[in-house]
Amino acid sequence: MKYVKPDSLYAASVLLAEETGTSRILAGGTDVLVQLRSEMVEPDLIVDLKHLDGLRDITAEAGGFRIGAAVSGAEMGEHTDLCAAWPGVVEGVELIGSTQVQGRCTMVGNLCNGSPAADSVPGMVAANAVARIQGPDGKRDCPVLDIPVGPGKTSLAKGEIITSIFLPARPANASDAYLRFIPRTEMDIAVSSAGVNLELDGAGTVTGARVALGAVAPTVRLVEDAGAALIGSRLDDAAIASMVAAVEAACSPIDDKRGTVEFRTKTAGVLAKRAALIAYERAGGTS
Repeated sequence: MKYVKPDSLYAASVLLAEETGTSRILAGGTDVLVQLRSEMVEPDLIVDLKHLDGLRDITAEAGGFRIGAAVSGAEMGEHTDLCAAWPGVVEGVELIGSTQVQGRCTMVGNLCNGSPAADSVPGMVAANAVARIQGPDGKRDCPVLDIPVGPGKTSLAKGEIITSIFLPARPANASDAYLRFIPRTEMDIAVSSAGVNLELDGAGTVTGARVALGAVAPTVRLVEDAGAALIGSRLDDAAIASMVAAVEAACSPIDDKRGTVEFRTKTAGVLAKRAALIAYERAGGTS
């Protein structure tokens, strides 16, 4: 097994592209080290990125925030401006693992695992977040929505590395929220989850809405009909009912010991409703 600490992201991408065996990226390490210790994988190459410029930074950009791929959940939770602008995104990240894990786990690592139940991804999708990707042929930007393509699979080509996530600028009356259901009180993966991002006008009417679901389909799912149901409303009962119906219609979960299809579908609608009401209040709306 080779361990390499490259001097640039480009060099890292070339190393990964040229490796013919199994490779792993080391940024937070909370998944890679578990895989190594449990002998789930024995990589031929480990590429350490933690030391590279920008990967541990949260920076203001174009009115929004760029979050480096090695920024930990704890660091995000301690960033006052980020938490004020995107509380729902931070909520999702802060549900990854334990307090100890939070010191190392990263939003990008959670995304790149490709889990339908990843806690950070619905919030990012609801936020319309964009991933910046470094590859052997250069850089490109891609909506976070388009990164997962199936359980454990992403759209990244060989050698491509997500280097940061961009969260866009906020209008004056806007906020988001993320909720999940788990069988235990903590340290579990979502049976279903929902992230809701709302923008309001000065009168409290919803002018923009994105609703994303986790753990109820092969990938995190953006439900455009659910967002559309809220636009033009002040989250009255009819609008909420229409949103819940759209959420339930969009669900195609598995049926397993952690939850039935019916249960996951029902809870997804409940969580979306509750997250929408929280986001609306945070954005300054009053029903």
